Amino acid sequence: MAEQGEVHEKLEGHDTKEHKISFHEEDHHVKKESLLNGDQAVAVPLKKPVRIATLDVFRGLTVALMVLVDDAGGEWPRINHSPWNGCTLADLVMPFFLFIVGVAIALALKRIPDQVAATQKVVIRTLKLLFWGLLLQGGFSHAPDDLSYGVDMRKIRWCGILQRIAFGYLIVALVEIATTKSRSLELPKGHFGIFKLYKWHWACALAVVIIYHSVAYGLYVPDWHFIDSGHRFVVQCGVRGDIGPACNAVGHIDRTILGINHLYQSPEWTRTQSCDLDSPAEGDPPANAPAWCKAPFEPEGILSSISAILSCIIGIHYGHVLIHFKGHMKRVLHWTIPAAALLVLATILHFTHAIPLNKQLYSFSYVCFTAGAAGMIFSLLYVVIDIFGINQPTLIFQWMGLNAMFVFVMAASGIAAAFVNGWYWHDPSNNLVNWIKKHVFVNVWHSQRVGTLLYVLIAEILFWGLVSGILHWRGIYWKL
Repeated sequence: MAEQGEVHEKLEGHDTKEHKISFHEEDHHVKKESLLNGDQAVAVPLKKPVRIATLDVFRGLTVALMVLVDDAGGEWPRINHSPWNGCTLADLVMPFFLFIVGVAIALALKRIPDQVAATQKVVIRTLKLLFWGLLLQGGFSHAPDDLSYGVDMRKIRWCGILQRIAFGYLIVALVEIATTKSRSLELPKGHFGIFKLYKWHWACALAVVIIYHSVAYGLYVPDWHFIDSGHRFVVQCGVRGDIGPACNAVGHIDRTILGINHLYQSPEWTRTQSCDLDSPAEGDPPANAPAWCKAPFEPEGILSSISAILSCIIGIHYGHVLIHFKGHMKRVLHWTIPAAALLVLATILHFTHAIPLNKQLYSFSYVCFTAGAAGMIFSLLYVVIDIFGINQPTLIFQWMGLNAMFVFVMAASGIAAAFVNGWYWHDPSNNLVNWIKKHVFVNVWHSQRVGTLLYVLIAEILFWGLVSGILHWRGIYWKL
């Protein structure tokens, strides 16, 4: 969702000239340049710029995955967010967004003639993301089922998906802008040359790791309380370094700074075995459920968002590889080797119980695992689509990726469904969306689970993919 940029590659037969591979649709046209031919200037048509389709496909695939897990995860709990430790399909969405934002930052800020102007653009885009995040997830919009609007400012949710993306984008883009003049134009020699060239990015990553772990394992978490249905509940902690649901430093910082009323009111931990008899599905709580099962928790909070910067930094590294390495094989090797290393490291940390995978805390092992998975998928898509040219099976995702913000607002945030639901008969639940889901999918298959899954795949993902394709055909894009 960050601004997209451009990559320069050599033209075959004209090694001294460059042509533009643009990620802006308006640049998709044939250009001409004058080449010296003895004493004559001859107009030579350049090749039509080639778009790196993998970026759009990966972005669209991530949006589609978000729609799938949000709307079908209730019936298919195994793809829903992990209640606490672990990683499911739903847990890949946020880091995949941050990863592709990082890739886009590298391309958008490849050339920075004016640092002040570039910084202004980054700040403005950050503010736009924050606005949409508060509007869609702060509590103002109750879409798609609740047709009312408005939020009690005493309970507004300050954090959310777009807010975290905005924060990661701001920090990493500013690092890219601030270090542009200190970087050499040439890639240093050696296997780790690209890491040396962008040493300040990795210094920032190291600082994030140190800050996160120092606070997460060193901060004292006292007892705390919350109010639910008029009753006051006390959660006893008095510990340091706890990474369980009740007494972790991530939640303590959010409760202290943001306020407990401004946190997410339906955290995933309500589906843990301690809080749910049908875990990981939603069910009734056990009779001896701990008090914290009813407490709010912010999955996109302050400390976890600091850790999330790492996903964006790893993404920008992949963008730098795309810029500096021209051969397909070099690019794929520089992508897959770090990705494999990250996956191995994450596996070791998780299964030795040193640092478990945890999306709610955005643990270091979770960063490594999801970044490694993103790197592998990105590499595979690049090989299939941009090397072998097999793009027909992924066109739906490519179209969605070209209008990712539009699909996010209309489909993932339920705005379009809420509009349709507003035209109901007798009762708000008796609307066209529910009628289609029930009579066209659920009743036909005689299964709530299968019907829901097919409804999401066809009536939501496929539908909005085709709508995005029509918008692409008409040259209409929603960009921040």
